[in-house]
Amino acid sequence: MTPLESPDIFQTALTNWFDAVAKPYPWRKTTDPWHILVSEIMLQQTQVATVLNKNFFTNFIQKFPTPAIMAKATEQEILSAWEGLGYYRRVRNLQKAAIAICEDHGGNFPTDYLEILDLPGIGKYTAGAVSSFAYNKPQPIVDANVARIFSRLFNYQERVDTSKAQKQLWEWAEQLLSHDNPRAYNSALMELGQQTCSNKAPKCELCVIKTFCTAIEPESLPHKKAAKKAVLVEEFALFCIDDDKRILLQQEASAERRAGMWKLPLREFAQTESLTLLSKSSYAITHHKVTLRVFQCPPQTLPPVEQSQENWHNLSDLTELPMPSPFRKVLNQLLKDHF
Repeated sequence: MTPLESPDIFQTALTNWFDAVAKPYPWRKTTDPWHILVSEIMLQQTQVATVLNKNFFTNFIQKFPTPAIMAKATEQEILSAWEGLGYYRRVRNLQKAAIAICEDHGGNFPTDYLEILDLPGIGKYTAGAVSSFAYNKPQPIVDANVARIFSRLFNYQERVDTSKAQKQLWEWAEQLLSHDNPRAYNSALMELGQQTCSNKAPKCELCVIKTFCTAIEPESLPHKKAAKKAVLVEEFALFCIDDDKRILLQQEASAERRAGMWKLPLREFAQTESLTLLSKSSYAITHHKVTLRVFQCPPQTLPPVEQSQENWHNLSDLTELPMPSPFRKVLNQLLKDHF
């Protein structure tokens, strides 16, 4: 039996299960659409555990509790508040949405789905999530969790990252959507994907909707395009402090993914060959695996660089500067070792 044959039973099974096992996430304790939008943007490319364990959501909402406050913030303020979450385009788009809410809606978050969808940086999933979670309006949602669940329920063998598959997934989402309690139903779908119908090891024996599932090999679904092989990158950075205990930092150019953020200044390998290696670490970003080497560099031997925004900063000001996490981590350790 597929869910389409008995949608009411399917919906009831999901929502009853959710009522019993739902995790008490802070964004589930509010119906404030701005707070829910913030949580949805954070969770787009960040695990729930990361957002929770480091209090990213709570701290961000405390700083920017309304669109009006977010709209007035400086770039450095919003980047600092987002530091550690990565994919900084998300927080820039969030501020653009806040500005649009203030300019086009008098500071009041829109209640209409199409008006939410019209906000900068907001797609179908996010608009549907805000509509259902904040206003309990019947809007379908399809994200990675939902796509995985539907692929298994219907034993769907097409790649889910094609336009044909997306159309089919959204059709199923619309057909199975609960109009009585869309907030609980959509939340239940998300919870099921996180707790039970997980990516690599689905707990099929515990699944509350297993009688509706037609998957033969659920762990093999959904099908997707093969992930790109990571590109290896090497970065050579300088740890340069002057006699006044100021440190030299480099600001990312406006065209870069970390635009506006500060990091240890980078140089070419040949410019660092004669310097003392202080630190070597690795980190991953999108499809790149980066090896970061940091060298001791006295100011008088600073290698030249073209077209780079570099400034000296007091050590006491470092906590206020937005900085990519890999650089923040290594810099904190170097400062601890040297001071």
